[in-house]
Amino acid sequence: MRIVRLGEGVDQTGRLSPAALDRTMAALGEYAAEIGRLMPSAVRMVATSATRDAENSEEFTSRVKEVLGVAPEVVTGDEEARLSFTGATAELAAGMAGPFLVTDIGGGSTELVLGDAAGVWGARSVNIGCVRMTERHLHGDPPSAAEIAAATADIDAALDDAAGTVSGADGAAGGAGASTLVGLAGSVTTVAGIALGLAEYDSQRIHHSRASAAAVHEIAVRLLAMTREQRAAIGVMHPGRADVIGGGALILDRIMIRFGFSEVLVSEHDILDGIAWSLVPQGTGPSR
Repeated sequence: MRIVRLGEGVDQTGRLSPAALDRTMAALGEYAAEIGRLMPSAVRMVATSATRDAENSEEFTSRVKEVLGVAPEVVTGDEEARLSFTGATAELAAGMAGPFLVTDIGGGSTELVLGDAAGVWGARSVNIGCVRMTERHLHGDPPSAAEIAAATADIDAALDDAAGTVSGADGAAGGAGASTLVGLAGSVTTVAGIALGLAEYDSQRIHHSRASAAAVHEIAVRLLAMTREQRAAIGVMHPGRADVIGGGALILDRIMIRFGFSEVLVSEHDILDGIAWSLVPQGTGPSR
């Protein structure tokens, strides 16, 4: 895994920056070498929020094809949400009662998907990712109270807008509420690692751990009060996440408050697993 920050600056400029493109191509070059070594039967390259929003996505597509040998698929927000849902719940459906509300907090967007073992009921992608919220609002080091308030209002407005699509997540719409909130991606797993008190990142301990709403709120408040240097010193923190983790933790906190969840089930299986499942021949993978 490589954090390349492809969406850096896209919210302000509407374009993928040369530096972000170069970082991404360098990572893809490493992956191309691994693909050549392992000779997989299928390769799928999926691009999400940053490339959906960028004016120069054609440049991205051309460079990816040159480096990787396959063109990227710029998926819609709905497709991104469904891939995340499949990745997160494929192994849960057999041993845990649904329905699930799956939330995937990315850099540019957050996906919310409501469904159960039979499939997806409703999916929505909203532009409140951890990078976007940091670049849009959280400028201070640490952010000011006014900056945090502005980010909170932005997040809450997006969640209110999404609630109609994932209706029932808070027990409304005929009682079809989700029994479990499943949280995905680096912001969520980092918060979980902090909640567990880990000295270093341990994916096995983080996977399927649970963090209470009170713990998530306390961690979000604490992270937003820290400087970037203080956040970077946390044992479970990836260096590429230290400047945006406050925004990611705030998004998770507001989701739990908005939809009334007392805890989040943390999954290390996410959109990457969903993309892999999408390549499995029909009939041998999950029904979704």
